Amino acid sequence: MIIGSIYFVSNMAIMLTLNIIDFQQYNRVINMNMIKNRNYWFSSGYLITFYAAWSLWWSFYAIWLKSKIGLSGEQLGIVYAANSAAAMFFMIFYGIIQDKLQIGKAVVTFQSIVMILIGPFLIYVYEPLLQNNFIWGVCIGAPVLSASFISGSALIDSFIERISRLFGFKFGSARFWGSFGYAAATFVAGILFSIDPHINFWMASVVAVIFFTINIVFKPKHYQTLPIGNNNTALTEKTTTIPTMAEIFSLFGLQKFWLFVLFVIGTYSFYTIYDQQLFPNFYTSFFKKTEDGDKIYGYLNSFQVFLEAACMVIAPYFINKMGAKKSLLVAALVMICRIALSATLDNIYLISFVKLFHAIEIPLFILAMFKYIVGNFDARLSATLYLVGFNISSNLGVIVLSWFVGKLFDNTGYATTFYVLAGVVLITSIIAIFTLSDEKKAKQQ
Repeated sequence: MIIGSIYFVSNMAIMLTLNIIDFQQYNRVINMNMIKNRNYWFSSGYLITFYAAWSLWWSFYAIWLKSKIGLSGEQLGIVYAANSAAAMFFMIFYGIIQDKLQIGKAVVTFQSIVMILIGPFLIYVYEPLLQNNFIWGVCIGAPVLSASFISGSALIDSFIERISRLFGFKFGSARFWGSFGYAAATFVAGILFSIDPHINFWMASVVAVIFFTINIVFKPKHYQTLPIGNNNTALTEKTTTIPTMAEIFSLFGLQKFWLFVLFVIGTYSFYTIYDQQLFPNFYTSFFKKTEDGDKIYGYLNSFQVFLEAACMVIAPYFINKMGAKKSLLVAALVMICRIALSATLDNIYLISFVKLFHAIEIPLFILAMFKYIVGNFDARLSATLYLVGFNISSNLGVIVLSWFVGKLFDNTGYATTFYVLAGVVLITSIIAIFTLSDEKKAKQQ
């Protein structure tokens, strides 16, 4: 497995070297449009501030729950399951309403207001309830965390992806700034967390105020068409093309929609449980001093997300070359390698290297997901498909599986749990080779 993983990473490097001239030409054409595009810069502002605010508390959320609040593996599973259950409601609400609004900002404004309240809520409401009345803490915390950030991330991604198609810039290049913001904030978050987690929570609210300000100021010019490259134009959406509720709900009658959902549950749900619920505490367990583990994890996480930001710029090129389906399968392969190697290795340096695989997986999976959606479904329904088809599906998997995985960990430890998760993702990926649809002829993402 180690040799296979190194071989895979080496191949990615070789592909990049062989295609660097083509990529430079591709990137040069795109950048000419983006530099002059005010919608691109506002969109990048949305993403960098949202993901920075999220990172300041979320990147250490599992560690905070376990080391500071003192939750068990089973309780941790309950918290994540409840958060995902609440996220499902908000994703359905966000997805359907945002598809009706198209680029209207009412939902984003609501979300941004809840974001501003995150610091006081975590300190004065959530933490005391989890310590003194766990069930009430879970029930009250889940909708607030979901409305602001957990569902909000999918809302912002789908909102900016639609703007990118309407106003002539690459979503991957804008999403780069989201990863950059997350990485920069994670670097700071690791230092602050070792001093006092409450500082992280207050900082998240401060950055959320900047996000709110950008949202108020940004006023996109409606449905203009800008050139992308030489002959292509941005997708133009008009008021008459706004989908009806019947068209939105017709998605649930499509077989390929449910096959897509099963793929997401069998891969991304299990990977999310591994990456968010288990890995942070697994990694810090290698350090004698908890404070050292928290700091090093923050630095590593920050470096990983900086790499992820770079891959956000490069990934669209490879996705256009490989196609969405193959890109999703490659991303799943990276998941399998990372989970299985975590179970196998006991060297902190190698485990740190394996964590960096996440920088390849996330750009490939997220950007290929949008390309797959636009290539195989009605592009007008992209928000519903992304929030419901992708995010609801993955959260449904987390709801059902988090408690069981938490119990499995309490009874067997990390290694067995990781092997089980990797096995499920592997089986799902093999099935997906035959069940995922080949997208229509590429329109460049």
